[in-house]
Amino acid sequence: MRCNRYKGPNVGSFDPVTGELVAFFNPRTQHWENHFRLEGTEMRPLTPEGRVTVKILRLNDEDRVRERQQLMRAGLYP
Repeated sequence: MRCNRYKGPNVGSFDPVTGELVAFFNPRTQHWENHFRLEGTEMRPLTPEGRVTVKILRLNDEDRVRERQQLMRAGLYP
């Protein structure tokens, strides 16, 4: 739910590296491992789609990383 609030009505954003308008990662049509890599508790984007998704959905914000740490300690993530 939190991610959707950040996303709003947008379907993409400007890639912070190239400045080009790029669609968000679509889990229905794209494979996660092609666009992201989990490094510890942080999501590392591998593609323009990954970069805009991580940026706009704030996937590496402090609270999100802390949640992943807790889930990992409980054996519930990934």
